[in-house]
Amino acid sequence: MRKNILTECSNPRTRNIDLMTTTEIIECINQEDRKVARAVAKAKTEIAQAADCITQSILKGGRVAYFGAGTSGRLGVLDASELLPTYSLPPHIIQGYIAGGDSALRHAAEHAEDNKKFALNDLNSFNPTSQDVVIGISANGNPAYILTILQEAQKRGCQTIGITCNPQAKLREYCDICITVVVGPEVITGSSRMKAGTAQKMILNMLSTTAMIKIGKTYGNFMIDVTPTCNKLIDRSNRIISSICKISIAKAEEYRIKANNNVKTACVMYKKQCSKEEAEHLLMQHNGILRKVI
Repeated sequence: MRKNILTECSNPRTRNIDLMTTTEIIECINQEDRKVARAVAKAKTEIAQAADCITQSILKGGRVAYFGAGTSGRLGVLDASELLPTYSLPPHIIQGYIAGGDSALRHAAEHAEDNKKFALNDLNSFNPTSQDVVIGISANGNPAYILTILQEAQKRGCQTIGITCNPQAKLREYCDICITVVVGPEVITGSSRMKAGTAQKMILNMLSTTAMIKIGKTYGNFMIDVTPTCNKLIDRSNRIISSICKISIAKAEEYRIKANNNVKTACVMYKKQCSKEEAEHLLMQHNGILRKVI
């Protein structure tokens, strides 16, 4: 075992975990998980820089891609895939790639993280330009897949961001911004789907949510660009319109239907007492930012 890699070190607090009771195991895992948020907080400056980088890229017509292997790759694909239903973000703007392809989302493909060819194929599939941002996610920050992605992305003039839990990660060499979150050794030695994975999920939540807020996808804490594709989201849309416009749920539903299920348009239609076409024009004039219109 390479002792210099923090994510591969043995945790002295869990060396006898197989002798613990079920409750003791649960308490032990929970205590270790509590350390994750504190570790993430220490990287808030770099996280904010990365969020601003992503925001500026999107506003200038650029795109963002997450690249990762194993758990890291799955988390990137998860974050990217949630942005369409939550914010109606076109799926090409923020994309997720996992080493080994889509089958690796369900089936382990550990060998894929060492494959430079997979890296180049995935990067070419994204086909980045100098306007785009490439984000490499890796607990230990050393797989050839990630290093190849970031190194090649820099050559193409992309902004590069790294997310890792290893202060000695090689990916730091190829990142304009490197987010390093030191969560310490895992409960089960090397099982980076645990604390490292939790840290990565928290960071990705921060990056994408902050970017969506900054480009006008929210009003207050409401997801005003939600896509109402099921009963839950239809109900949520009605409640958002009702809350912003201070009208009944029934009236909110009426305006949602008139606005062809567009929450922002419905709010403008009610607030300005205008047609759907007039509301859409007002939103277009203000880059889709509802607060500037109402």
